[in-house]
Amino acid sequence: MKQPFGIILAGGLATRMGGGDKTMLALGGAPILTRIIDRIAPQVAALALNANGDAARFAGMGLPVLADSIEGYAGPLAGVLAGLDWAAEHGAETVVSVAGDTPFFPCDLVPRLLLASEGMAQPLVLARTPDGRQPTFGLWPVALRHDLRAALEGGLRKVVMWTDGHGGREAMFDDPGTPFFNVNTPEDLARAHAMLEGDR
Repeated sequence: MKQPFGIILAGGLATRMGGGDKTMLALGGAPILTRIIDRIAPQVAALALNANGDAARFAGMGLPVLADSIEGYAGPLAGVLAGLDWAAEHGAETVVSVAGDTPFFPCDLVPRLLLASEGMAQPLVLARTPDGRQPTFGLWPVALRHDLRAALEGGLRKVVMWTDGHGGREAMFDDPGTPFFNVNTPEDLARAHAMLEGDR
């Protein structure tokens, strides 16, 4: 299997943060997005950002910015679809998605997802922790992009309903701490700062 492409999902509305781009909030002197790029870029063959609105606000990040092709903020699956369409244009077979508000995810995310997909004709794997599935962290097959588009156009929004319908697997991440901690509120951002300080 070729090395996957990567897509950072940042197409949401950030309502619990009062709107705006959570990915651009400062964490330890750098935007959260910079920290996410630093973690995922070495693991993938190419990387893009899924975000809606004016792409110019991410100009300094050096990534292609892909808007949802499904209208109405259809959730993370719409961002995955944008990544799959982009990857298909470049001849890639798979895409790994990561959330744009989760700065501490594992630096070996991609190899562990790939390991869980061994033997699958259409590699489809979601990360899982002891607390449950992490539906924005997954390995997705480009070959199913048209099926995903049809499902979204038909109103489907829940990630696991689609992955379960296609025999998706799970990759267990029982790492110590909270590697999939995400920043949804100002209180979460304060906790992320504390976690970062604890790592130093």
